[in-house]
Amino acid sequence: MSETTSQTGRPGDRGKQPPGPPGERGRTTIADGVVEKIAGLAAREVMGVHAMGSGLSRTFGAMRERVPGGGKSVARGVKAEVGEVQTALDLEIVVEYGVSIVEVARAVRENVIAAVERMTGLQVVEVNIAVTDVKLPEEEEEEPEPRIQ
Repeated sequence: MSETTSQTGRPGDRGKQPPGPPGERGRTTIADGVVEKIAGLAAREVMGVHAMGSGLSRTFGAMRERVPGGGKSVARGVKAEVGEVQTALDLEIVVEYGVSIVEVARAVRENVIAAVERMTGLQVVEVNIAVTDVKLPEEEEEEPEPRIQ
């Protein structure tokens, strides 16, 4: 009665694969929020993007920033769906008046895709952009009135 020897050379290891390189042992998962933060920062880097999110989300975000420990939400205006190897993104942006919306959207897509793919290794299958507002030169920043004087 002979015993089979696997690639590891140990008797009785029939059908087992030898362990792969240390960097490939185990699984890495990336949370939706991580991809949203990366995409939000990458979108804000593009010239012509004034802000992220709809008017309502920007108002709540401004109030949150005033609360101690509230902090600024870099993921505001970004929604990600993350799978095993792919991700899809939806962004809401406010553009500066006078810029080409088509060019800004193209530049945002390129920057977001490059940043997300480089940092996460995920394939970005689509980046949908909704332009929710235009920042006019004479408009003041939308700051809600403080509740406490």
